[in-house]
Amino acid sequence: MMRRRALLGAATIGLATPAFAQPGQGGTLYLTIDTGWGREAEQIAALLRERHILATLFLADEPTFRGDRSLGAGWAPFWQARAAEGHAFASHTWRHWYFSDDSGRDRVRYSSRRRGEGSELLTPDSLCAELAHPIRVLREMAPDAAVLPLWRAPGGRVTPNARRMAAGCGLSHQGWSRGGFLGDELDSATHPNDTLLRQALGGIRDGEVLLMHWGVRSRREPMANVLGAMLDGLLHRGFRFALLPPQGIA
Repeated sequence: MMRRRALLGAATIGLATPAFAQPGQGGTLYLTIDTGWGREAEQIAALLRERHILATLFLADEPTFRGDRSLGAGWAPFWQARAAEGHAFASHTWRHWYFSDDSGRDRVRYSSRRRGEGSELLTPDSLCAELAHPIRVLREMAPDAAVLPLWRAPGGRVTPNARRMAAGCGLSHQGWSRGGFLGDELDSATHPNDTLLRQALGGIRDGEVLLMHWGVRSRREPMANVLGAMLDGLLHRGFRFALLPPQGIA
């Protein structure tokens, strides 16, 4: 069973903030990062470290820009460093397939988007195993990593059976808030970085669960290039960053 641990993150105000980030009373934000392509991982990690911001990291074993996989041995130093910094971890499934529909009361269809991989029906036991696998691998890399009893379905697509069956293995589903979608998965031609930056600084409110990735393969203009300005603007507005609590945020 995953340990119920949570650490609080502190934040310091950056020196440079966008002109359209108006000071305010702020509140608490919960930054979450899904595995993704990993291309900007070190850049993002440095931006968080410089500002003393902690995030909750949802892990899946996905292909990366290096030609390996995100939970392979080559990524062990990266995850070890994040654990040492105090970030918390949770499951994003092992294979990063998608929950499409329920069958009866105790089955859920789990489908790949890659040609030839197909789909399968998960039972309560096999669903628990799918969610536990990335955390088991993390524990082998970083035994002392803080792990929360939370999980996130790929794409945020969760069925009633998947939610209930995961609860049976002690895990609560954690999505993101509407205003917390930072947009790093969107096409940079139609959603350039300056637009994402302006939307984040103008729309994020107290209590938001923010979503981003360690790089997205399809985005030509990485959002990480404006992440520093985004974080500084939010800090300037008076926000603080915290890890998700063990029970998650509704």
